[in-house]
Amino acid sequence: MGESEDPDMKRLAVNIETKFLERAARDGDDSLNPSCLQILPKPDSHCDCQNRDNRDVNTKRDAADSSTIFAKDLLPAKNGEERTVQFLMDVFEVLLNYITKTFDRTSKVLDFHYPHQYLEGMEGFNLELPDQPESLEQILVDCRDTLKYGVKTGHPHFFNQLSSGLDIIGLVGEWLTAAANTNMFTYEIAPVFIIMEEILLKKMSTMLGWPHNEADGIFLPGGAMSNLYSILIARYKRFPEVKTQGVASLPRMVLFTSELSHYSIMKAAAVLGFGTDNVILVKCNGRGKLIATELEAKIIEAKEKGFVPLYVNATAGTTVFGAFDPLNEIADICEKHHLWMHVDAAWGGGLLMSQKHRRKLSGIERANSVTWNPHKIMNVPLQCSAILIHGKGLLLNCNKMCAQYLFQNDKAYDVSYDTGDKTIQCGRHVDVFKFWLMWKAKGTSGFEKQIDKCLELAEYLHSKLEGRDDFKLVFDDKPEHTNVCFWYIPPSLKGMPENTERDKRLHQVAPKIKARMMEEGSTMVGYQPQGDKVNFFRMVISNPATNASDVDFVIEEIARLGQDL
Repeated sequence: MGESEDPDMKRLAVNIETKFLERAARDGDDSLNPSCLQILPKPDSHCDCQNRDNRDVNTKRDAADSSTIFAKDLLPAKNGEERTVQFLMDVFEVLLNYITKTFDRTSKVLDFHYPHQYLEGMEGFNLELPDQPESLEQILVDCRDTLKYGVKTGHPHFFNQLSSGLDIIGLVGEWLTAAANTNMFTYEIAPVFIIMEEILLKKMSTMLGWPHNEADGIFLPGGAMSNLYSILIARYKRFPEVKTQGVASLPRMVLFTSELSHYSIMKAAAVLGFGTDNVILVKCNGRGKLIATELEAKIIEAKEKGFVPLYVNATAGTTVFGAFDPLNEIADICEKHHLWMHVDAAWGGGLLMSQKHRRKLSGIERANSVTWNPHKIMNVPLQCSAILIHGKGLLLNCNKMCAQYLFQNDKAYDVSYDTGDKTIQCGRHVDVFKFWLMWKAKGTSGFEKQIDKCLELAEYLHSKLEGRDDFKLVFDDKPEHTNVCFWYIPPSLKGMPENTERDKRLHQVAPKIKARMMEEGSTMVGYQPQGDKVNFFRMVISNPATNASDVDFVIEEIARLGQDL
């Protein structure tokens, strides 16, 4: 009997649909019909930060239904089917309410509380773990409150991190992934997901400009791990004996990266035994791009000292400024001096989907390895990061240990699809399904439109700030990515000469405004100092739900919160 004919599953599906329809009839709400359920962003309205309605949008669950039911009563408990359906329906209401609020501009981005408040416990929400099981009523309250007190990273006014937004198809992908609850180390337990991963890696490699038969890769837990793999593979390629003899057998190797690159390069050097002193930082120009002539000078200097230059990290979309290093110039230098060239395109890789903006990554096809995070500008739910290698077999040969309880050679299928030995980890989460499903739903053209819109909004923000005397841009030229960096200048500092005292006072403005915006929950925008530049706001746009009116709102909100400083 096929799985689709399983009577228990068929009955469960019917019960779920019946519950939807019963609830819709009870509440007079046909939006809960599973065949027509739609979750869309709300119309363009903005929050009155002093007067918010924090009530649940669609909370109609009768809490008493679950007050005497416990986890032990759910499937696989005998006769637990109906209670499981009821509980899942109640959870779905909590999630639907949260999703609706996420897209509602009149709701808060966060309901901020200090750490001690969580540790001490709040009414109805205690994080301490009990010795005895609590009812599902309390579990549902805990689910609701966990979402209530968390940050709505999908809110159109959340600009704090490079990854933001809530994609409904991606969310569905996460749900299915969790239900499948399998591991990506062998084909035998993740057959469909393994093939999906191969298809995605081929597609991404092709977009880099690599023939698919020359490329390899793997999805990993984040860009920092992907960057670490690039150094690991570069070292193995140059000195394969490191795998058996260790670092003591090797000469002193040095790595090169820009002074504005991601800190994960330093961290990887520490983890892999290079040492942070052997990461040579290369100067950047005024716009935050690595200076190629400085790179070559550093490489020559290292050789003269008897070091072995191994690896150059170029960045396509720096974390703060959104700058793109000159990839072709760096590739010329790497080829001349026989160095491994890696491109950290965790943030900027998504621009390859855009015909208009992919030129900013010209030269990436010459790299030996690339980090690309679809969970950033492409809006795939966290986490979704890939390391792509221009060279077949390197990943496997570097990392394989041939554990016989997993990677037997006499299986009934092609064991090259057992990809687990390519990684330094054993268990590996399924990060590909949500990405594959989103690509199916959007098509390449959908990603392109989404990315182009985000960059258009960044230019809109830049142009709006140019026309105001209470803001000052860190860079006058248009942003390369969606990063827009600026200072808010409160009335008390207008007209004040630019000197040490003014810088000291301006340095305090962004943190104070950030504290106020978090306490009020109206928006979130990141800030930081950089080099000789005192604290400034770094606003990034990667949420497809954000529009021009949201940009206008944030500008006015920062001015409102900072006008008395």
